[in-house]
Amino acid sequence: MTLVAGVDSSTQSCKVVIRDAESGELVRQGRAPHPDGTEVDPRAWWEALQAAIAQAGGLDDVAAVAIGGQQHGMVCLDGSGEVVRPALLWNDTRSAGAAADLVEEFGGGETGRRAWAEAVGSVPLASFTVTKLRWLARHEPELAARAAAVCLPHDWLTWRLGGAGGLDALRTDRGDASGTGYWSPATGGYRFDLLEAAFGRRLAVPEVLGPAERAGALPTGAPLGPGTGDNAAAALGVGALPGDVVVSIGTSGTVFSVADKPTADASGLVAGFADATGRFLPLVCTLNAARVLDAAAAMLRVDLDELARLALAAPAGADGLVLVPYLEGERTPNRPLATGAVHGLTLRTSTAAHLARAAVEGMLCALADGLDALVAQGVAVNRIILVGGGARSEAVRRIAPEIFGCPVLVPPPGEYVADGAARQAAWVALGGEAPPAWSTGQERAYEAPAVPLVREQYARARDLVTNRTAEE
Repeated sequence: MTLVAGVDSSTQSCKVVIRDAESGELVRQGRAPHPDGTEVDPRAWWEALQAAIAQAGGLDDVAAVAIGGQQHGMVCLDGSGEVVRPALLWNDTRSAGAAADLVEEFGGGETGRRAWAEAVGSVPLASFTVTKLRWLARHEPELAARAAAVCLPHDWLTWRLGGAGGLDALRTDRGDASGTGYWSPATGGYRFDLLEAAFGRRLAVPEVLGPAERAGALPTGAPLGPGTGDNAAAALGVGALPGDVVVSIGTSGTVFSVADKPTADASGLVAGFADATGRFLPLVCTLNAARVLDAAAAMLRVDLDELARLALAAPAGADGLVLVPYLEGERTPNRPLATGAVHGLTLRTSTAAHLARAAVEGMLCALADGLDALVAQGVAVNRIILVGGGARSEAVRRIAPEIFGCPVLVPPPGEYVADGAARQAAWVALGGEAPPAWSTGQERAYEAPAVPLVREQYARARDLVTNRTAEE
């Protein structure tokens, strides 16, 4: 049996899976937590990776390893390869002003957004690396002056696993590079002019590898795959093909599809990313997803299973109670300073069941807005695949078809980012023109008639929420 390892270095934890390269059968696994916060010392990721590897029985017997990681995180290194400052993560919104400035500097409004979308497939938002670099240059110039290179979380971990070396040994892939804001999925090249416009000068960046190229090797000689961003890894993990739309409910919520052509959405709603197979991955991301359910459960002092039971006990639309789930600001729509809101609170709707239903529906409606944005970009929707920790909720599974307006397939619970990384590692180990075909197991189909009223009342409440500033 040829074994391969896949890693998911996410916001909250590090997971390692060891699988059979040909069948995908799970052999063993391990995990370790990451610290909370929107900025993290990358050494914490390294320590968690080592702990997860040890729990998974080590890597001495694997034929290849690949890492999937949280996108956008800014890891700046000095000339000797030391980390300059804690990494700013995707969910750190302090660079919202920098994002607006970068759009303004390229013409502002529709002109500026179109210029960025055509250049790199996406319009700058607070989550993107390019805006974090602008923030660093403006707010911490002494640290910015020390920076010699910038890379992403999975790039840095791959580099460390391969024994580090010089900055010229940094490697990445198309999927993660496409989330920086200075690499173009359409042309397959860096836009150093945009990097320099944001930071003030050029930095060293990782070499972008093809889907199954080697990024280095472990001390045992086993090759390292190029790795990828978490969303591209998840698409690979569930075996998504053109026409499949994946809705992932984790710390963030993502709605994405594998496509044969790149997209360039000047509205900024759809990020035109690349995937991990040589195709493209148009994607909509919300900052608020599974934690909306956590927050509602905490308010009601119940666990998530009880929250689901309560939600299913209330009618569709919760009798007009709507929860707008902007608990941590929001990325789509671009309202980084917004807060959540509850509308339609009456004596009738002042029950635990109504609030539970409103929380589930609000989270799903925000994701459905993302689905609409993909369709507006010409993305085909043949089926929806629902994954992530939030997909384990029976209420989410049953209510999702009502909100999305089409059947929903739910594969068995799994670590699909780590599995996608392992599938890439198997591709590297076994060779061939495509990754090996692995089964995700028996999917469950959920169907229900669409309930347009839910989205209509959500849209009315959503549009009352503004991008408030602290002074307001």
